Amino acid sequence: MLASPAWRLMRVCGLALAVGTTGIGAAAAQGSTTQGSATQGSATQGSTGARAAKPQYSLAEASSANLVTTPDMARLTFDLTQDVESEAFVLTGPDRVIVDLPQVDFNLGSDAGKPAPLPEKHAKQASVVESFRFGLLEPGRSRIVIDLGLPARILRSAVEKTGDKYRLVIELAKTDRASFRQAAQGRQLPAMVPAAVISSGISPTAAPVSKAVIVLDPGHGGPDTGAMVNGVVEKTVALDFAQDLAKKLETAGGFSVVMTRASDLFIPLSERVRIARAANAALMISIHADTLTESGEVGGATVYTVSDKASDAASAKFAAKENAADASAGLDGQADAADVSDILFDLTRQETRAYSHVFARTLVNYWKVAGRLNKNPQRAAGFIVLKAPDVPSVLLELGYLSNASDSAALTSAAWRDKATSRMAEAIVAYFADRHGVEKAAAGIPIPDPGAKLRQAEAGAALK
Repeated sequence: MLASPAWRLMRVCGLALAVGTTGIGAAAAQGSTTQGSATQGSATQGSTGARAAKPQYSLAEASSANLVTTPDMARLTFDLTQDVESEAFVLTGPDRVIVDLPQVDFNLGSDAGKPAPLPEKHAKQASVVESFRFGLLEPGRSRIVIDLGLPARILRSAVEKTGDKYRLVIELAKTDRASFRQAAQGRQLPAMVPAAVISSGISPTAAPVSKAVIVLDPGHGGPDTGAMVNGVVEKTVALDFAQDLAKKLETAGGFSVVMTRASDLFIPLSERVRIARAANAALMISIHADTLTESGEVGGATVYTVSDKASDAASAKFAAKENAADASAGLDGQADAADVSDILFDLTRQETRAYSHVFARTLVNYWKVAGRLNKNPQRAAGFIVLKAPDVPSVLLELGYLSNASDSAALTSAAWRDKATSRMAEAIVAYFADRHGVEKAAAGIPIPDPGAKLRQAEAGAALK
C-alpha cells in the first residue's frame, strides 16, 4: 500500500524522493581535496528547472584562459580573481585530465577551449592536448576537463600569485601508455548520486490533475559544452530554445513545465531521466543541436525516439556520442534502473514508446512550417536520456551548427520565436488528440501509461 499521495518512493541510492523533486549529483572523486571552508551552494528546481543558487561566499572569477601545447608538453592557465584549491588527476576512456575546483565563475569567450595552431614544424604531429572544457559540475564545484591527444602526466596544478593577481597553472608532459594507465587506475569516478532532496515546487496539489507535466531537457551544460562551431555553443542554443518554449507552453495554459536545467549547470543523463519520472511527466523533450565535421551540407531538424536497434548507422553513431555526455564532463556512465517486473515493465515501455512515436510524427508535421527538416526527419536509436519506461520521450535535433543556414537560424531570436510557437502548437495538438479537448476541460485526468509501474516500484521500495 502506498504512503501519503504527496509522496512517491523511488529506489534511487536508498533515498525517498518527493514527487517532482530531484537531487543534483554530488559524489566527489576519490581522494579529492577539501575545498576550503566555503559553504556549498544549493540547487533549486522549479518550473524553470535545476538552477545553481548563488553560494554564500565570494566566487573566484576566471577572466581569461591560455593553452600552449606541443607534441611533448602542454601548459594551460586561467587568470583568477582569488586563490583556489585544485585537484588534478587523469582518467581513461577517453584519455583526459580532470581538474576539480571550488565553484568558479568562468567569464570566458565561447571560443575558449581550443588550442592555438601548432608551429609549422609540428603541424602534422599530434599534440598533448586537443581541447579543454570547463563549467559548473554541481553547486559549489566546478570542473576543467582536458581532452588529451597523447598520454600525459601531470607536472603541476597550482595557483601562482603575483601581486594581487592569481593564475591557475596546469602543466602536462607526454608519457608512455603504460604509465598513463597506471596513474589512472583507481581514479575512475563513481557515478554522481542525488545528495539531497531538493524541492521542485511541483506536487500533486500544485496544479489540477488535468494539467500535463512537460519536461524540457536542454542538452549538455556546465563542462559538457556539446558542439562548438565558430563561437556558437550547443549547450547555450539548447537552453535558449527550451526557455522560449517553456514560456510559450505556460502562455498556452493547461501545462506544468519542468526544465532539467535552467542555467549553465551539468546534469547527468540518468538524473535527467529521474527528473522526468519524479515529476510524473506526460512528455519529455530533449533538445540538441549537433555538428558534422565530415559535411557542412547536412542540415535540418530531426526527431529521435528510443529504440533497442538504431534506425540507421548515422543515428547509432549520434546516440553513442550523446550517451558519452557524462564522460565528457569527467564522469563514469550511469547504470540503468532495475526492472521491478519484467512483464509490467515491458508492457509499460511498449505503450510509452507508442506515444513517443505519435508525438514524433506530430512534431515533424508541425515543424515543416517553422523550419527545415532533415531528409530523414524521424529516426530512432538507443539514447539513454529517452529510456524512461513510463514517460513518452523524444530528442529534437534542432539542426546542425556545421551547416551555415542552420547555424544562422539557431542563433536568430526571430527564428526561435517562430519555431517554439509551432512546437507549442504541436504539443497542444498531441494532447488534444490523445486526451480530447472536452475531457481536459472537464478535469478528467490524462491517461498515464506508467501509473501501474510506478505503483509497483513504490511497493518494492517499501519492502
